[in-house]
Amino acid sequence: MLLLDMLINLKNTFSSDLCQSILETILLQGYDSILITDASNNPKITYANSAFTQLTGYSSDEILGKSPKILQGSSTSQKVIQRLRQCLIDVTVFEGETVNYKKDGTIFMMNWRMIPIIDNGELKAWLAIQREKVVTWLPD
Repeated sequence: MLLLDMLINLKNTFSSDLCQSILETILLQGYDSILITDASNNPKITYANSAFTQLTGYSSDEILGKSPKILQGSSTSQKVIQRLRQCLIDVTVFEGETVNYKKDGTIFMMNWRMIPIIDNGELKAWLAIQREKVVTWLPD
């Protein structure tokens, strides 16, 4: 709901051109990895921002048209993936955390949110906002 509130506030505060510029800046310059997939039964990636390429090591050219499953591996939690699948079926927001894999095979812990993009009552795409969970250790 936070994203929707932000968009409504942008529309009420700024011109549509400035809103578009702000959203483009968020996509291109933000720290969070952003993927957009189509709304098919086996979603394919249609957009990946630079934070995604920095996080995973995949270039946009390598990832476009692929399934986000490319990030999964043997340590990826199947319980979390099952919850994700159910949210995709139910067309509801998903939030989760699991182990994923970078292009070079390096494991990383990822927190992410999947948000359905609905236009005129019809699911058009999925927006995934992802962040690497960094565990820091501080000595006593």
